[in-house]
Amino acid sequence: MKLTFAALFASCLTASLPLVAQSAIPALTSSNGQIEVRFAVDSAAGTDATEGGQLTYSVHYKGKAIIDASPMGLELDALPTLGKRVVVKNAQTGSGVDDYALTNTKVSHVHDAYRSLTLTVAEPGAGYAVRTMVVEARAYDSGVAFRYIVPRQFGISGLHLRGEGTEFRFSDDDAIWALALPSYRSSYESEYVPLQISSLSNQGGVASHFLIGMPLLLHQPGAAWMALMEADLEGSSAMYVTNPTGSWTGHSLSVQLSPRWDEPHEAVRGELPYHSAWRIVAVGDTPGALAEANLLTDLSPASRVADPSWIKPGKAAWNWWADNVDNAGQAGDKNFNTATMKQYVDFAAESGFPYFFLDAGWSSIADITKMNGTVDVPELVRYAATKNVKVWIWLYSESVMRQMKDAFPLYEKWGVAGLKIDFVNRDDQEGIQFFYDTAEYAAAHHLMVDFHGCHTPWGLMRTYPNVMSYEAVLGLEQNKAGRRDTPQGRTTFAFTRMLAGPLDYTAGAFDNVTEGQFVARNSAPMAMGTRAQQLALYVVFENPIPMVSDSPQHYRGEPAFEFLREVPATWDETHVLAGAPGEFATVARRHGNEWYVGSITNWTERTVDVPLTFLGAGAYTAEVYADGADAATQPKQVAIHKEQVTTASVLKLKLAPGGGAAVRIVPAGGK
Repeated sequence: MKLTFAALFASCLTASLPLVAQSAIPALTSSNGQIEVRFAVDSAAGTDATEGGQLTYSVHYKGKAIIDASPMGLELDALPTLGKRVVVKNAQTGSGVDDYALTNTKVSHVHDAYRSLTLTVAEPGAGYAVRTMVVEARAYDSGVAFRYIVPRQFGISGLHLRGEGTEFRFSDDDAIWALALPSYRSSYESEYVPLQISSLSNQGGVASHFLIGMPLLLHQPGAAWMALMEADLEGSSAMYVTNPTGSWTGHSLSVQLSPRWDEPHEAVRGELPYHSAWRIVAVGDTPGALAEANLLTDLSPASRVADPSWIKPGKAAWNWWADNVDNAGQAGDKNFNTATMKQYVDFAAESGFPYFFLDAGWSSIADITKMNGTVDVPELVRYAATKNVKVWIWLYSESVMRQMKDAFPLYEKWGVAGLKIDFVNRDDQEGIQFFYDTAEYAAAHHLMVDFHGCHTPWGLMRTYPNVMSYEAVLGLEQNKAGRRDTPQGRTTFAFTRMLAGPLDYTAGAFDNVTEGQFVARNSAPMAMGTRAQQLALYVVFENPIPMVSDSPQHYRGEPAFEFLREVPATWDETHVLAGAPGEFATVARRHGNEWYVGSITNWTERTVDVPLTFLGAGAYTAEVYADGADAATQPKQVAIHKEQVTTASVLKLKLAPGGGAAVRIVPAGGK
């Protein structure tokens, strides 16, 4: 890289700036004053401050320490960590408001105030050998975030980032819910395991050999609920955390970056200037407060889609989970043909669903521009258009990587609405760039995207609103092969996986059974827990393109199916009313002038009181789909009733083991 005069001048200017005294580094506080972040340079004992020290940060919430002084820095080339021996050259404070519209998420408008601090640090010394780094930090009422910026400067010809020196030294042995992953090449489809941070040690800890994926939920009793997340990954690779010391006495986690496939000793390679992804610590009094926050989209670039009017949320019929069941009740691969897929289109049309998802098998893996004779996609799209239904198609990610430029214009010509891209299974620098390239080129050809087998979301839906959803969750499909999908897991995902954004869990199973009745099977699969819980998942989980996953035969003539017809796929307002991970979750969401409430429980029967204080003035009608009186032994049983309510009312929802309740609340006199 050629060094410009401006870059050389900036480097020299930074080196010549006077030092900022330790006591003069301003604290960063949130607008409500509850969160405080302090940055410092920790000099070794007996060392002159001008010789530099370790750059650190610490976090307090409501006056209590939740993260003690923790190291910061970047590992560039084979040199010492940039941040390990630095002085502060400049500190600038600021403030702002993130005010923007969202189209297909849990809220339709965001207005989040923040305060900011920008620190310029440099290694002590003279001349052109001084390396400079900038730390940009923000404090919102819902959490804090920081990122590293490496400006163009003398002595660094290009970016060769080996890793980060970032740590999170929690003030206590916090409870965590860890997404333990075996490697950097996973689909993020696993349980969030309840542990203590100390259990991640390599001195007898139960999870020391795992990478911990994002998001990570933590609870420091008496202090706060927290979550580690990341945002704006463009040009970077994904963050994991591990125990850096291996000590069971420490409560520390360190950042591990997903390495490049071509150069495993590097994480990111490129040109300067470079900015890392945002490192986020969401903070709140309850786990629900974390789920309501908008930090991932706050910290992501604004929409790059000039006209998003063609991007439409909506529910979809789906052939794969039911195993291609036709109108005669026959299942299996033999029914993966155009005629049977038209029957699913018919079902979508009669149900008022805008989409049908055509799953794998219509093309070869080697060439996704050619059909293999099983399903005629253009004919299916043409037929669906006569029914006011649009078609999504399944694609293998590596084929998309090879053929995107040829395939996407073809799909636009066919009239395809969206792409379900599966088995991404990578989040290295090139893997992350694949998400951005796919989103950009898909938008250019009016194609929506649903990523499966992939990293959890990080705010990309704000930058490219045609990215509708992600899987990255242990979903309903697990029932076809084993017993991993359970009511307890679903209540955990509501406070862990859902923190990152939309999740394509693929709910809607209507063959509902008890834990003892369950049998894993590929055709006509079952689901543990009650039917009312499956209904409630359409409110509890955020997903703008939810599958209605079961076969049409399971839905026809079932009164409970009416809720799936009516429940929206996108929201104007969201409130997590109550719950705890692995126990239960109760969520209220508004769409226009209607409210929806979903409540789910683990295998513990419970009664949940839902104050309706979120309603506006006036009278409303609540249509309640609840577990029937015998749902504990007959999980398909749903009791449906209506009652008149106001903002002073309290709904009393009795949940069976593995049960739930789904409620639609409309202004009195409405439909």
